[in-house]
Amino acid sequence: MIVSSLDQLNTAFADLFNARDLDGLMALNSDDVIFAPAPGMALSGSDNVRAALEQFLALNLPITMAVRHVFQSGNIGLAVADWAISGIGPDGSSVELAGTTADVAVFDPDLGWRYVIDNPFGTA
Repeated sequence: MIVSSLDQLNTAFADLFNARDLDGLMALNSDDVIFAPAPGMALSGSDNVRAALEQFLALNLPITMAVRHVFQSGNIGLAVADWAISGIGPDGSSVELAGTTADVAVFDPDLGWRYVIDNPFGTA
């Protein structure tokens, strides 16, 4: 999937997340992406990022995403969106996760917009 407009990057993430498409989610990342799976935590390296995304997908719950703002300067952008994952998890417990993501992205003419920093708890 090639995301040609910055305001579509977070919704593309949500679509791929809800389709449980881990490879598609990984393709939205730049080669040197940083992923923050929890406030104050940062992961790098595709294996680490993949493992963290797998944990979120393992909840087997949908994500909702509402883009608030996008800011772009040339081929660099900042996307801010509200997201939520809620429902009953695989173990029968209630899951309530939500945040406001603040994501830095870069545009590549051949690959489209991709995450450089995926920070789902951007305001925490």
